[in-house]
Amino acid sequence: MRELKVIVTGKRACFTRPEMKAERVSYDVPTPGAMEGLLKSIYWKPAIRYVIDQIVVFNPIEFETVRRNEVNSKISYNKMKNLMKETEGKEGVEITVKSDPTIDTNSDRTQRSSLILKNVKYGIAFHIEQTGLQNEKEKEECNPQIKHEEEFLRRCRKGQSFRTPCLGCSEFPAHVELTDDFDLSQVCSDNRGEKDLGFMLYRVAFRDHGKPANGNWEHPVFSDEADSIFYRPVMINGVIDVKELRKKQNVDQCIE
Repeated sequence: MRELKVIVTGKRACFTRPEMKAERVSYDVPTPGAMEGLLKSIYWKPAIRYVIDQIVVFNPIEFETVRRNEVNSKISYNKMKNLMKETEGKEGVEITVKSDPTIDTNSDRTQRSSLILKNVKYGIAFHIEQTGLQNEKEKEECNPQIKHEEEFLRRCRKGQSFRTPCLGCSEFPAHVELTDDFDLSQVCSDNRGEKDLGFMLYRVAFRDHGKPANGNWEHPVFSDEADSIFYRPVMINGVIDVKELRKKQNVDQCIE
């Protein structure tokens, strides 16, 4: 198991504080859960999970306020399933849809203010762990750990991803670049010294641990029950030692 490192940059970012309901307000720094999601957008399998070991904040922590149009409702998953069943095999035939899943964005739109980060640059050190969820082919492989690490590196070098990597919100895309090491001399003077960042969300942990609640991988049904895990990070000269904080604050026990 080796440590991998990437440099993540973006014009804007928003790592929303869960206690803010009506308006979005970003944390000062990324949450480990958000960085796990960013890495998953490049490469992910049920057999692996990403563990964040270190976060380096290179640029000054600067905020800006924006107003955005948002839609209040979400498209119903059940209505979409019913629509697919009603229209299955009826291409080119005029049909009457009983369950219309569409949303009128003009009538369901609201304007919200967001306090977001700007001009961000982070260094992310992490490693890949096995979850134990493997199919028969993966069980026969000699060293699946190396295979997954090499696959991530290959996709990252080529700029490939399952979806666009983002910095907290999907409208804030991120550029991800591999690196061998972090040049800590590039950390800005504002981030020097020791800074207690207070209690922050570490990640949201689903209670099913990625396994179908019905035990059927062909037609899986996953549980939506989850717990919010918090920790108290300290940034020293721009570096947040997530690995050490995880041990001191018993975060690993909450995740497992």
